[in-house]
Amino acid sequence: MFENQSFKPTGDRILVKRDPIEERSAGGIYIPDSAREKERAQGGVVLAVGAGKRDAQGNRLPLEVQKGDRVYFGKYAGTEAGKDTDGLELIIIREDEVLGVVTK
Repeated sequence: MFENQSFKPTGDRILVKRDPIEERSAGGIYIPDSAREKERAQGGVVLAVGAGKRDAQGNRLPLEVQKGDRVYFGKYAGTEAGKDTDGLELIIIREDEVLGVVTK
């Protein structure tokens, strides 16, 4: 969707490339969503960040996440934005939907 284009999210939104979802077990058996025991957080890499939302005085509040950060978010968070050139799903989420940032 964003081939040869740049994308700048607005406000406190971020563009994330979602990690591929494992659909098979270690033995190669297909596991449907309905058979999974509990919902897992989804992971991905931040590709672009907005400028941040504004406080009551109109000042920008900087985002805690930055481009290149590895983040986790809820399964149903965000809005699908298409696929990248590798076929991986791109989603746009708000910063408050991020559950955590992976640190090294």
